[in-house]
Amino acid sequence: MIKKYLSEVNSTNTYAKEHIKNIKDKTVIYTSHQTGGRGRFNRVWVDLGDENLFLSFVLKPSKDLKPVYSNLTQYTALKLAKTFEQYGVSPKIKWPNDILIDGKKISGILAESVMSEGILKGLIIGVGLNLNANKEDFAQIDKVVTALNLEIKKAVDKKIFLNKFCKNFFNDYENFLEHGFISIKSEYENYANFIGKEVTIKNFSTTLKGIAEKITDEGAIVVDGQEFLTGDVI
Repeated sequence: MIKKYLSEVNSTNTYAKEHIKNIKDKTVIYTSHQTGGRGRFNRVWVDLGDENLFLSFVLKPSKDLKPVYSNLTQYTALKLAKTFEQYGVSPKIKWPNDILIDGKKISGILAESVMSEGILKGLIIGVGLNLNANKEDFAQIDKVVTALNLEIKKAVDKKIFLNKFCKNFFNDYENFLEHGFISIKSEYENYANFIGKEVTIKNFSTTLKGIAEKITDEGAIVVDGQEFLTGDVI
């Protein structure tokens, strides 16, 4: 694993895409200040200050796309939940990859791939983390959110958090690539906050309200008998 620190950047994912040719496999690009962060479906990710963390894992596992890569955000969410748990909180995962603490969002994950002439140049997993913030900072955000320092009542050392998260991420990474989502399914379900509950799921073409029945071996959510591989529980 290689770590690369940037004092300021538009977004770590954008930087990774622009420099993908020269970035080695298993590189972690991180910063404390992002000027143009975004999440899934091009949502804006608000920068809450220098004591927070934005990072991208740059991965080059093969030259072609494999089905397991679509589950990398769920793998990342699981490893992130386990990292938060080391701080004494009880994180939950909202399908597919949002981390909630007491129902409040604390992180965002965005996966992107870089292709050229049919060849996979790299996978980029971007993560935005609210580690240190004041409640007043959240006035500019239209969702219910939190920061780790507010939950544990003390400041969080972002470098220590980064080291813990990276260690957790790469601990089972090769096994996950080999065996897929089923290798983490039971652990993922332990953190899931939605099984058996009424949810609203939305993707590019459908919005459905119903009971979340289960997670499949491929990581899809089943709502009222309908299987969704993409989308968000909202």
